[in-house]
Formats: sequence, C-alpha cells, structure tokens
Amino acid sequence: MSAGLFLALRQAFPPDLDTVAIETADGARLSYTWRDLDQSSAQMANLLDSLALPRGARIAVQVDKSVEALILYLAVLRSGHVYLPLNPAYQSAELEYFLKDAEPAVLISASRSLEAISRIVPEAVMHLYSLDDDRTGTLLECSARMSGQQVPAAVSENDLAVILYTSGTTGRSKGAMLSHGNLLSNARVLHHYWGWEASDVLIHALPIFHTHGLFVAAQGALLSGSRMIWFSRFEPKAVIASFTEASVFMGVPTLYVRMLHEAALSREACRHMRLFVAGSAPLLTETFLEWRERTGHTILERYGMSETVMLTSNPYFAAEGERCAGSVGLPLPGVELRIVDTQGCVAPPQEIGGIEVKGPSIFRGYWRAPELTREAFTPDGWFRTGDVGRIDRRDYVTIVGRSKDLIITGGYNVYPAEVESYLNELPGIAESAVIGVPHPDFGEAVIAVVVARPGARPEAAALIDELKRRIAGFKVPKRVFLMHELPRNVMGKVQKALLRQQHQGLF
Repeated sequence: MSAGLFLALRQAFPPDLDTVAIETADGARLSYTWRDLDQSSAQMANLLDSLALPRGARIAVQVDKSVEALILYLAVLRSGHVYLPLNPAYQSAELEYFLKDAEPAVLISASRSLEAISRIVPEAVMHLYSLDDDRTGTLLECSARMSGQQVPAAVSENDLAVILYTSGTTGRSKGAMLSHGNLLSNARVLHHYWGWEASDVLIHALPIFHTHGLFVAAQGALLSGSRMIWFSRFEPKAVIASFTEASVFMGVPTLYVRMLHEAALSREACRHMRLFVAGSAPLLTETFLEWRERTGHTILERYGMSETVMLTSNPYFAAEGERCAGSVGLPLPGVELRIVDTQGCVAPPQEIGGIEVKGPSIFRGYWRAPELTREAFTPDGWFRTGDVGRIDRRDYVTIVGRSKDLIITGGYNVYPAEVESYLNELPGIAESAVIGVPHPDFGEAVIAVVVARPGARPEAAALIDELKRRIAGFKVPKRVFLMHELPRNVMGKVQKALLRQQHQGLF
C-alpha cells in the first residue's frame, strides 16, 4: 500500500527543505520552500480529512493558476481523494455538466465565480471553498488553522488519483480516470528519458488543469527535486529573460512561435538551457528549424493525451537517436504502439492508420461510462487513441491527424495534416487548417483556412493551382479562406470543430 503518487513526490524533495522550490516570476516576487509545499499541503489535507469524506471523494477545482493551486493538488493526493481540475474558462452550462457528472463532494472555486456557481451546485457538493491567485480565499483561511503535520493516506497503484475531462470536440466531455500507478509510472519514465536532475530549473508557464502543465511539467520538476520559476501567464519577453537562470522549458507550439517574434531570443539568451519540450499540438517544421537556427537548441517534441499521459518522445540523449522535425519520436519505454488499418489489421511501416497503444500509463476507463470505455479498447486490450499516424522503419511515429478529422470526399480518404503540410510549404503561408464540410455531390468537400506571413498577401486561386501540381486532385481544397489567426483552445490546439461550423453551409 505504499505506491501512492504523493509519497513518491515527497521522497524526491531535497534533504534541505528550506531551499527554494518555487519562485514566482510575475506580480509580487514570492519564494516557496520545499518545507512550505510539505506543510501547506499537510494543512490542506488535514482540512479535507476533517470533513469525513467518503473514500475516493472527488475534489473539483476551478481556480486560476497559482502555487497554492499546485499545493492543493498535492493535498488531494496525500489525503487519498480524487483530484478533478476544471478549466477556469468553463462557463456555467459547461460547469453544471461536469459537476452533475462527477458529483464532487468538495468544490474549490475562484471567489469571483462563487455567486454563479452557488446557483448550479448539485446536492452532492457538501463543501464549497474559494481560492484566489493572490493567496486569499476561504480554503487558505480554514487550512491555516490546521496542523502542518499529516500522515498521507494509504493508497495502492490502482486507486484513482485524477479525473480529467476530455475536450469534448465529438460530443459531451468524458472523464478519463487516471490512477496513482498511471501517473507515477509515466513520471518516472520521463524523469529518466529526459535526463532530469535535481540541479535543473524549470520555467513553468503552462496552465495546471491539464496533462501538460500538471503531470509533465510540474510533476516532472517535483519528482526530481528541481526548482521552478513560476509564471501565472505566459509573457514571451519575461520568459526569455528567465532562460539565463533556468535549464528546462515546456510549452505548446504557439508559445515558441511567440518567442520567435522577440528580438531578445538568441543563442546567448539560451546558453544556460538544456531542454526545450513541445507538445499538446503539432509543431510546424518551420518553427522547429527556425528555433534551432536562432537558439542553437533542437526542440524535443512528444505525444500524449489525457487518457494515456505521455506515449512517445523524440530522444533527449544523442546516443538514442536524433530529434526529427514533424515526428513525435519513439514509443517511450514500456509503451507498445501499433498502427492498424480500417479492418483492424496491423499496418506495415509507412502505412497510415489508427494509433493503438498499451502500457502502464493507460487510463482505467471513462468515469461512469462503461459502454464508452468498452468502445475505446480493442478486444485484445489496446486503447484506440482516435489519432491517425504512421511508423517509419526506425520506429519513429508521425501523427497525421485525428480519425474524426478524416475527410471522405467522393469515396476517397483525405488526411488534413498531409494537405496542411503542403500548404505550409507554399510562399507566404504561416500556417493552415484543412477541414471537410458537407457537399451535395461529394459528401464532403475539402476546404482550407490559411494564415499569411507578415506582409504577404497570398491569393486563394494561386494556392489551389500550386497544390494541384503537388498532390492528387481529390486532396486539393475546393476553397481557400484567409484569416488573421486560427481559432485555438487554451492548450494551443486549432478548434477545427468551430471552423467546420462556420463553413458548414458553404456548398
């Protein structure tokens, strides 16, 4: 019964608990020691213990990013309950669905949202607290009266630790159930695979309600006993200035693009850094190459999802291979990955098909959705990721798109990522999104939305003509639209569902 995630993280704290664990980089400059993390999480855990909650109670958290919010995550783990992070951007209708579905016993919210939340809180929520990013709120007031000593709850590796609701782009969001063993096994693999050391310093500029910011970034630093420089929001100039005292940075591709627009980004600015990691959305080859030219560093791209944590990664150590533009790298140790065709047969190298995986980090299933869980797994136990990709003869994985994004036009399959790769190579194009919309003759028609480079004015007809010379006619977009920027969610992923909705009546 000693396989709990919190105990593993706590054991990684340095011997001197009075050294700095986290230093905030925006607003009031604050330093938190490892002792602060230990004692404050103990106080919050004692508060939860005092509520006499049933075993496995869900603790829903919809707050702004703060160090106290990270401490709350540790407190939920050490109390043996289930952490349920919710995006602060969720509105009342979305929040009402999550609360009714998960039935949390405790809800912690930003003070500004309490009035609206009080109107939709279901009966299952027995306790409501506030927590704000300025170190105020009733959670901290009540926790301050608790002891700074606490005995972590006994949990097994199979006990539920977190429920993460998926984005819901294909319908209602589903709660992915992740166990202590899922999260800890993946954190340990990444610790070794990426060469984490106690001397590392992580620049943390991601949200912490998501896999990338919470499990990959923050948990990675905690498990190595590494200091964090904490940004409540991403500011490119300030982040670049922090490179001189850090060694690791993790971000979505959009953050790298924004930093490339800053004159301060240079090899000299990055001389102390050892690792830049990108994920949560595809990294353009152009960004990959420009970053290497400007900084002398090669971005490490990896691949994972809410249901699986991390699955693949480009190598960190040169002896294990090169980092390839356009590829998410090799399956991580312990991960089995295969490509299957539409008949469910394993595809040969270079063939495109559905990505299926097995491994210790694969989730336990969807919360209170046994039928959806059964559909998500093959009869022989492989998880159907819903992503489409291919594996080359070196075992490097390339993501082609999502199966739900597949366009079937006139009976032919079109993978948007392939068409986007050709569009992005054309002069004047910064990035693109290819989608399918209803068409009376073809069933679906391929269209593209493009963003121009600064100063460029690409013409739709010329782009279409050029594509006709490069790819099969059925893959060529019938219409091309120019936008100032593509719509993205908070993790930087292009919202193709929104684009499809905007253009669904086109034909």
